[in-house]
Amino acid sequence: MNGSNGIKIENVIQAEKLIKKYRGFELSVPRLQIPKGFSTALIGENGAGKTTLLNILAGIRLDFKGEISYFGRAEKGIDSSVQERIGYTGPGCYYLPHWTIDQVEGISELLFENFHKDRFREICEELGIDRSVIKKVKSLSDGNRMKLMLAAVWARDTELLILDEPASPLDPLMRDKLCDMIRDYIEQGNGERSVFFSTHNISDMENVADYAIILEHGEIVEEGFVEDLKEKYVMVKGEATDAEAAKEILFSMSKSSYGFEGICLAKNLDKLAGMDVAKEVPTLSQICVAVMKANTKLKLS
Repeated sequence: MNGSNGIKIENVIQAEKLIKKYRGFELSVPRLQIPKGFSTALIGENGAGKTTLLNILAGIRLDFKGEISYFGRAEKGIDSSVQERIGYTGPGCYYLPHWTIDQVEGISELLFENFHKDRFREICEELGIDRSVIKKVKSLSDGNRMKLMLAAVWARDTELLILDEPASPLDPLMRDKLCDMIRDYIEQGNGERSVFFSTHNISDMENVADYAIILEHGEIVEEGFVEDLKEKYVMVKGEATDAEAAKEILFSMSKSSYGFEGICLAKNLDKLAGMDVAKEVPTLSQICVAVMKANTKLKLS
């Protein structure tokens, strides 16, 4: 993989011909590359296949076709040595409901040689998990359960974090804190640490995404470094009188009686010549919504 400056970038994960079939759905990824040393966002609608893909990469699902290599190793697949280098968080009952926080700590210490209980306790305190009051996992809210998972993962010495919708159950303040944690994790790794996280709402996590992969119906429909995507796509705003003509050119568009706005491929900008339009650099969120609109099976007006 090459960066926007042409410099060759290593991949922390590289996969070929990944296929997982369900009734009525198929995840089909001919080629997947996750750049090493960066934070990569996996973006898509609910049901796009994000959790299936992350579970395959984390070694939770083994019933798939295809090959995966980690950390530039010649060997394919995941083993105990690879798992020791990966931290994972996911939705649902990750910990058994009757476990106490002390048991979560003890089991993590047994499972992972690189788990540090002192660091775990410090992070729990930092995230507002009061061990003296909260006794069992089942007494935690969804947000606090996610905090507990994050504390256990950050308490380990890892090189790759795979985080499935980590921001979804968190409040706005904690989402901001999570972004800080991800940035610090990447920076402290000196190019050796990577993060791959999924989200269906990129706006809260946009400032921590270096690379983006957009998944729709089990297929990758767009990907690239965020700065490159912001050069590939342009936000355009114009007068209502030009809306119909612009609609044939823009990648996606919304309009009202006051005017229109939409995303245009930069290579098609010259086709808007003669129209009174304003051009802006789009946000990653705007790009993602436009790409998803172009590929969704939802009936949009």
